Amino acid sequence: MAEIKIGNIQWFPGHMTKTKRMIAANLSLVDGVVALLDARIPFSSANPDLAELVSGKPYMVLLNKSDVADPNLTARWVQYYQQQGIPALSLDCISGKGTRQFLPVVREQLLKELLEKRKKSGMVGRPIRLMIVGIPNVGKSSFINKMAKSKRAKVEDRPGVTRTKQWVKVDEGVEFLDMPGVLSPKLDDQQVALRLAFTGAIRDQVLDIEALSMLLLEYLHENYPKSLLDRYKLETEETEGDKLLELVGRKRGMLLSGGVVDTERAAITVLDDFRGAKLGRITLEAPPKKGEQA
Repeated sequence: MAEIKIGNIQWFPGHMTKTKRMIAANLSLVDGVVALLDARIPFSSANPDLAELVSGKPYMVLLNKSDVADPNLTARWVQYYQQQGIPALSLDCISGKGTRQFLPVVREQLLKELLEKRKKSGMVGRPIRLMIVGIPNVGKSSFINKMAKSKRAKVEDRPGVTRTKQWVKVDEGVEFLDMPGVLSPKLDDQQVALRLAFTGAIRDQVLDIEALSMLLLEYLHENYPKSLLDRYKLETEETEGDKLLELVGRKRGMLLSGGVVDTERAAITVLDDFRGAKLGRITLEAPPKKGEQA
């Protein structure tokens, strides 16, 4: 297989450093922390710094975008977190699937001990306050708006939209503190960086889109071959990303003068199709097996 060089992926805008300080400074204001993860890349979308930042607070994870992830692997990820004593739910913030289960899990699992203490102390009317954290473009604002039944948080299909913290009141005596998305300052594991780039958590403008799509095509051919071949009506045993990209472009008629394939246009199409689930429900990483580390 030909080596595809994409370069070292780094993206850590200044506002993300500010976000980490903001999380630490506001932790005392909340009862628990809710981390949204991308169900297609739960490990890669879990900021390792956040676990340390929020240590000591009740903590749960939401596997968002489960509608575009492999359902079998999503179920395994939920089980993986629950076995570690971390409440976990899969959901889709766009359709709202799974969001109704959120508050019951908060009350019956995440904050059960705290709420029992408040009840004994006569503090029944005090609102539950939760900090909502996650990487850019993971769907925090969509989740908050779905829970609040309004458009209180700004939503755009690009990373880095939420830049400041904001309190949002939710039905049933619950308040959310929405924090800007934050990535790890050093994407030392380039496989993690690649998965983040595949899903759109890193701005496409700082990436080599053609090399990125070639690597994605190789992954799809190895792990979801039928989805790939069916989508682009390909009949090939080719496994190298550059050649697969050429085939996709040629099949779609993306040709420049002289019959040369417009590989940039083809690359954008492949990434858009993956992110929009037009290639089917795909997950890029599986939970670790027993005894392995994530």
